[in-house]
Amino acid sequence: MSLCKWVSFLLIIHLLNSSQISSSLTSNGFSQIPPKFLALAKRNDFYDWMVGIRRRIHENPELGYEEVETSKLVRTELEKMGVSYKYPVAVTGVVGYVGTGQAPFVALRADMDALPMQEMVEWEHKSKVPGKMHACGHDAHTTMLLGAAKLLKEHQDELQGTVILVFQPAEEGGGGAKKIVEAGVLKDVSAIFGLHVTNQLGLGLVSSREGPLLAGSGFFEAKISGKGGHAALPQHAIDPILAASNVIVTLQHLVSREADPLDSQVVTVAKFEGGGAFNVIPDSVTIGAFSTKSFTQLKKRIEQVITRQASVHMCNATVDFLQEEKPFFPPTVNDKALHMFFKNVSGDMLGTKNYFEMQPLMGAEDFSFYQVSMPGHFSFVGMQNEAHSPMASPHSPYFEVNEEVLPYGAVLHASMATRYLLDLKTSSLSNSKDEL
Repeated sequence: MSLCKWVSFLLIIHLLNSSQISSSLTSNGFSQIPPKFLALAKRNDFYDWMVGIRRRIHENPELGYEEVETSKLVRTELEKMGVSYKYPVAVTGVVGYVGTGQAPFVALRADMDALPMQEMVEWEHKSKVPGKMHACGHDAHTTMLLGAAKLLKEHQDELQGTVILVFQPAEEGGGGAKKIVEAGVLKDVSAIFGLHVTNQLGLGLVSSREGPLLAGSGFFEAKISGKGGHAALPQHAIDPILAASNVIVTLQHLVSREADPLDSQVVTVAKFEGGGAFNVIPDSVTIGAFSTKSFTQLKKRIEQVITRQASVHMCNATVDFLQEEKPFFPPTVNDKALHMFFKNVSGDMLGTKNYFEMQPLMGAEDFSFYQVSMPGHFSFVGMQNEAHSPMASPHSPYFEVNEEVLPYGAVLHASMATRYLLDLKTSSLSNSKDEL
């Protein structure tokens, strides 16, 4: 073939490719991205790969800032894909990068930590670590983000910017998100998306809402000290258990009698430690509690109730709000524009009838730390198999994950990132920023 013909042929190919790219950037082209990804993620080989990863993580749960083996698994899988990453970030976190390496930047987040509880579900891949369990689905979340990474890497040429993959440690009270933000790895990010599995929705359904979604929360621990003695001779002792019992009851009055009935609040005492014998009054009692929503306003009254109720019973009390160990979580508030974007993408993926508007929940999520620094959106992905009995709720020792949810989470992540970058590119909303 002559040089002239080669040049003509190459020119025709170039024009055809340009036409295809232009076509893919139409709204119709955008709408095909989620179903295309879903078909890929439901392939047997892709699904089996995700299931295998999730089970390996589930068998070896690690608590906050101890996710050494989990982050090692994440890094190994990213290396196999050819995805670059930074490690360590926020102690044990991993931050990966897929795309052009240039702006605009969008982030996807998954949490990796487990809970300090014994798994009671008897199955082949039960936790191998006594007293530790993935009872909130973080093993599934990590797997989904790895699945999204694989989809994005396989379609990297279609990305109109860079996707930042945040594998975060210590969501369960440790404020890992806060440390990720403080590490500065998200400073140029235009938006961040996160999701959570839920047993409250059927498989293939999603839910979220604009504005306030989850409560803010904080923890505190109080030590009430009295004077130990024999249980048969209480007149010679000062009973801290009696004092602590009255403290617990009075704390409930802060919600029922002092809070606006329209302002949702919860104060739950979930830890009570004191004494080791049936016939001995202990020297001290420790109580631990969890409070949501207006925690900053409640702090002063919580301390007053504990110290003054203890004093009524001739005891002393100290209150620690655990700011270093378990920082206060702000409320999770979804950005209005990102919520509309989420509804569009999830509608293209699952059909608009499979989106459900949810009411705010009193649970808390440290995803809120990201939303303080940048626009963010958090959502829930259903996994309840309607043919089976109701699944246990998160933080239950009987919690299970329906692994059929894994492709849905992976695809939702990948679709949100891909579409967001395309939307920014076509609407010229992205700002010019330095390379990574």
